[in-house]
Amino acid sequence: MLKNFFISILFLSVGTVAFAQQGSSEDLRRQQAEIQKEINELKETLKATQKNKKASLGELAMVQKKLRLREQAIDNISDQINLIQGTINQSRGEINKLRMELDTLKVQYEKSVVYAYKNRSNYDFLNFIFSAASFNDAVKRVEYLKTYRNYRQQQAENIRNTQTSLHQKIASLEETKKVKDEVLHKQEKEKLVLVDERKEKDEVVSKLKAREKEITKELTAKAKNDRLLRNSISVAVKREMDKARAAAAAADAAAKKADAAAPKAPVTTNATNPVAVKPTRAKSVLEATPEGAIISADFEKNKGKLPWPVENANVKIHFGLYSIEGQNVKGNNPGLTIETNEGGQVKAVFDGEVVYIFDVDGTTTVMVRHGKYFTTYGNLANVAVSKGQKVTVGQRIGKVTNNNDGNGELEFLIMQENHEVNPEAWLRRK
Repeated sequence: MLKNFFISILFLSVGTVAFAQQGSSEDLRRQQAEIQKEINELKETLKATQKNKKASLGELAMVQKKLRLREQAIDNISDQINLIQGTINQSRGEINKLRMELDTLKVQYEKSVVYAYKNRSNYDFLNFIFSAASFNDAVKRVEYLKTYRNYRQQQAENIRNTQTSLHQKIASLEETKKVKDEVLHKQEKEKLVLVDERKEKDEVVSKLKAREKEITKELTAKAKNDRLLRNSISVAVKREMDKARAAAAAADAAAKKADAAAPKAPVTTNATNPVAVKPTRAKSVLEATPEGAIISADFEKNKGKLPWPVENANVKIHFGLYSIEGQNVKGNNPGLTIETNEGGQVKAVFDGEVVYIFDVDGTTTVMVRHGKYFTTYGNLANVAVSKGQKVTVGQRIGKVTNNNDGNGELEFLIMQENHEVNPEAWLRRK
């Protein structure tokens, strides 16, 4: 009985592990499907972009992203293969245990059969019963014979069950091996596609090399505009902080005046008298008001969930330090340079207030405040909001200006006070 209990625990543990592995396998397949969906969407966007005979930085960014996704897909398949191999190894171990258990059961059963055969005259039912010294002894002998018969039947049943489990495990192992072969075949196909996509990327880099002077001129102009944008944003944020400080100072002065005019309660030194506690200062002057603190907190809660400011967004140049493959040019992007459809509509990514609208090299930029955070929408051809206006998430801000390649292009920034942060960490994963 004890041995059967431990066998049951073994199979229960194996089942639990198998369930966990199945969950992991399902997660990997879901991730693979998401990656493939993103690759397919990129392919469609690339088809539209490649109608323009000139290779563009936006096209290069998409091809590079497609390569990264393909590599992720291959890594994902490798994880699936490792998981399947783990299942195969586990199944082999279980099969070996079942075979050992089956051998042990057969040996035990064989011994009991041999013993019963050698002592068959002693086990003659009637003789064994009637040779009892008393009625109670006869009853005990009957129970003993029943128990022994049940024991042998249970032995035979255990053998049959173990043989069935063994056959099922072997069949399952063969199926798992087939799945592994299919996944390996899929991985080989993905690697071949990756080779072709690397050639595609090299072709785009080669075409861009022929436009090196033109691209250098474009990126030099961008660097100049980025400096103007940074300066203008810095001035706007400082202005908002100064206004917030002035408002806070006025509120403090009014509170002191009201406190001075109020009748004074007698002061006691009783130990039970509550001790006055100074209010905690806001971490940012832009959170000094309840409204500012609430919207800042709400903005932070939505990190990684903000909608993209334009439809069909493709990141042409990422945040921070960048270099263009095949080009002798580098830069430091204050936000995201997003390529989209020609004349694409720009929308607010969160509720806020328009605090600044200014010009940068002939295009318009809109700044929206969200407590201590600011979102900036640059390179607009026109705007649909005005300074001081409250906007809600998804509300139209304006329309993008087209770039030299005929696509719409947006400069999108997120600031925490005067500090630039990576917008991709805040935007919803596409």
